[in-house]
Amino acid sequence: MKEINPKPFLKWVGGKGQLIEQFKELFPKKYNEYYEPFIGGGAVFFYLQPKKSHINDINEVLINTYRIIKETPEDLIKLLADLEKKFHKTTDDNKKEFYYEIRGKFNDIKKPNLQKSAYLIFLNKTCFNGMYRENSKGGFNVPFGQYKNPTILNKENILEVSKLLQHTEITNTSFEECVKNAKKGDFIYFDPPYYPLNKTSSFTTYSKDNFLEKEQEKLADVFKALDKKDCYVMLSNSNTEFIEKLYKGYNIKKIHANRMINSTSSKRGKILEIVVRNYE
Repeated sequence: MKEINPKPFLKWVGGKGQLIEQFKELFPKKYNEYYEPFIGGGAVFFYLQPKKSHINDINEVLINTYRIIKETPEDLIKLLADLEKKFHKTTDDNKKEFYYEIRGKFNDIKKPNLQKSAYLIFLNKTCFNGMYRENSKGGFNVPFGQYKNPTILNKENILEVSKLLQHTEITNTSFEECVKNAKKGDFIYFDPPYYPLNKTSSFTTYSKDNFLEKEQEKLADVFKALDKKDCYVMLSNSNTEFIEKLYKGYNIKKIHANRMINSTSSKRGKILEIVVRNYE
């Protein structure tokens, strides 16, 4: 039988799937444990498939979904199969209404649980551009995506992801707390919410909390502290003077990425991002 490699089960704004080819040569050749404090969709984690890892995100619903896939994947599969069946049975005229009904139920569940995780995956597969975005009250507010026949359940992938997560510690804490036990020879990849290219940049908020100058400066301090511990550290961010100054003296490489989420199609396309490393 053909071997199935686990891959991201969610699309995520700023996901690194499109950059893996450019990243391949940038990862350390050998390392001990792997840390990813801003896991998001986890494209780098799924590419590396580390033997021992620590993944984290501040988004409670997201992290709860990783935990559910790790611990009770079959329960999640059952709920997703039901949602997929109902969605595909719904007439095209009523699909939008069904989507908003599920979005309302998702926002009504205040504490992350199995049902909310199933709704998260459903919404991710059917919303506009597969985005996750919250309003100031923490409510998911992405509109319907109008896809004709989206795949909502990929059972084989969920089971493969579950296998990989058996060797993974999953936390819902701050990025600095996540890496506090990192030791010499461990590899940490930071993929934070990017610093805005300008004051009107949107889609930088994956949770109701912003990640601006103060947070970026704190992250740079953590990067430098890990460097002093002889960890391998790699970070992605926007190509701005502010970010370059924060990491002056480190190995900075510029790479091309596709910007896919601008609401104006003419403004989508190639954009420069930076990758910072404390090693060659």
